[in-house]
Amino acid sequence: MSQDSPAPAKLKFVVIDDHELLLDGTLSMLRRQYPEAEIFTAQTAQMAIEQVEKAKPDLVVMDLSIPEKPGDSAKTDTGIQLLRTLLKNYPTLNLMVQSTYIKALVRIRANIYAHQGAFAVADKSLSSKEILNRVDWVLRGLSYTKDIKAVQPGLEVKPEWLTVLTLAFEQGLQDKAIAERMYVSERMVRHYWTKVQDVLEVYPEEGKNIRIQTEMRAREEGLID
Repeated sequence: MSQDSPAPAKLKFVVIDDHELLLDGTLSMLRRQYPEAEIFTAQTAQMAIEQVEKAKPDLVVMDLSIPEKPGDSAKTDTGIQLLRTLLKNYPTLNLMVQSTYIKALVRIRANIYAHQGAFAVADKSLSSKEILNRVDWVLRGLSYTKDIKAVQPGLEVKPEWLTVLTLAFEQGLQDKAIAERMYVSERMVRHYWTKVQDVLEVYPEEGKNIRIQTEMRAREEGLID
């Protein structure tokens, strides 16, 4: 006597976006394409961690500009930190970043390339058809990361360089305060400056403030918000 094969498990998605209209658009798109799927949502980084832990999803679709908790402002750095946590805690999790801040992924490019799960990026300006294509690729175990561009081919921006940029241009600290915060010498902070300026191809020019030029280039490349 033959037995019926077990029904395939329902797909599970976690969608992370704090913008109601965009969240609704993503949900509508996924429900049309995957009507049987279970879809969980999160609008903060804290809620996202809880939903991923609870749902054990087949795919996480996330924006980068999100708040840490209710009442906080949405920041790209919050999304980057959340993504770093997901990559670390769920090494085989399938992920797709759907955001207008794709350039910011250069900050954790090495982490993304080392991830064992499928990973894709999709700018929010893409058509629904193209976004759904990338969702399908990730569910099939394929990755699409060519939009994550290195500042210079073959060069990676080190975490300590990003810390210097953040402390200087987002918190307004001078080198002495940066050194104290990082528990290094001022000489080491100056060394970090020369390294990041070289990667950004920012060099002394007569009549130009090199720190201002560094800030402008860092923002252009997505290294700081």
